[in-house]
Amino acid sequence: MLRPGMASLSLTTLRSRLVEQVRLTVGGLPTVFWILWTGTLVNRLGTFVVPFMALYLTSARGFTMAQAGLVGSLYGAGSVLSGPLGGTLADRLGRRVALSLGLWLGAAAMLFLGFSQEPMWIRVAAFTLGLLGDMYRPVVSAAISDVVPPEDRTRAFGLLYWVVNVGFAIALPLGGLVARGGFLTLFVLDALTTFLYGCFVWFKVPETLTRRSSSRSLLPSPAPFLDRTFLAFWLPTFLVAFVFLQHHVALALDLRSRGMGTAEFGAVMFVNGALIVLAQPFIARMVAPWRRSSVLALAAVLAGLGFGLHALSFTVPLAMLAVGVWTLGEILGATVSFAVVADLAPPELRGSYQGAFSMAWGLAFCLAPAVGGWVLGHHGSSVLWGGCLLLGLLAGAWNLAVADARRRHLELLRTRHPDVSASLD
Repeated sequence: MLRPGMASLSLTTLRSRLVEQVRLTVGGLPTVFWILWTGTLVNRLGTFVVPFMALYLTSARGFTMAQAGLVGSLYGAGSVLSGPLGGTLADRLGRRVALSLGLWLGAAAMLFLGFSQEPMWIRVAAFTLGLLGDMYRPVVSAAISDVVPPEDRTRAFGLLYWVVNVGFAIALPLGGLVARGGFLTLFVLDALTTFLYGCFVWFKVPETLTRRSSSRSLLPSPAPFLDRTFLAFWLPTFLVAFVFLQHHVALALDLRSRGMGTAEFGAVMFVNGALIVLAQPFIARMVAPWRRSSVLALAAVLAGLGFGLHALSFTVPLAMLAVGVWTLGEILGATVSFAVVADLAPPELRGSYQGAFSMAWGLAFCLAPAVGGWVLGHHGSSVLWGGCLLLGLLAGAWNLAVADARRRHLELLRTRHPDVSASLD
């Protein structure tokens, strides 16, 4: 039995260690980062529409699985263009203007989709939302790369990713409950939080771009895709994104075919947000000494394995287990990916490189719903989830195969530029 003095000492030691861990996790980052972090939280708390889009289209608008998959692909087609567009505007107009403009236009596009009723206008609105609604993402990443020192970028992007999922963890089950009273409310609340984020940026975020590109063209720069090292990183990123984005349409439809409704789907996906919120800071610290290529490879394998397990998702607990596995892969990939892009990008093209990285996810969003919906409708869930497993294994092997070449390239960049971190790759 502990004496009172010993108990007090233990409590004091525990509190000191906790304070030190918090300081190591969040300390020393610039004010601009925390403004963007807070605005991101506000925005993500209202992220209702995209996760429930397939259920909205099939339940409220009478679309078939294939038709819902097509609408999701049109949204993804817009997202393909939104990354390069947002990144280019960030490099040409500056971060503050590009970010505010993208958020305000995204809010308008959200309302456009919410009030569209005819199938043709729903398709047009979905494409518009993909184009405008995701334009802000590479701008935020470029701004963070501008203001955060190289040695702190992985930590900063990890914290941003963490708060995105804090909002996601809250918004998903809340969205499932709100949807019971009508889907239109989801669109209005989502648009409102996006608009508020734009106002927050306009009044609080200073311009962070110090070296503008010499080009005045608003056409996206081809530089990222002429960079063979970046392209070798981009391609397995696309494969992993294709696997991850099956949860937007195919997973929702597959779980519904097994008797799960919007509330159950929200509960299953809550595992994703909750696990990130609870585990991400610890996992990020754990893998910090690892080579980034190894982290990316393990992330891809876990993504494939997790979605492969959805072939066995006959009950809510089994579906939660599968989500837990691919969420671990998501955490690992997000821990290092944005920092790798920031290291590979010239300072005047950070927006363009981050936009090209976002394009991988946009292209996957374009293809994944249509392909996933088609495979699910014509060949069943076992074929779909088995294919995801194979893609995850392929992406993992790819990341290991290109590791040495990227490592040598980054070592060369470190001798030329101070903006490349010293993290192992």
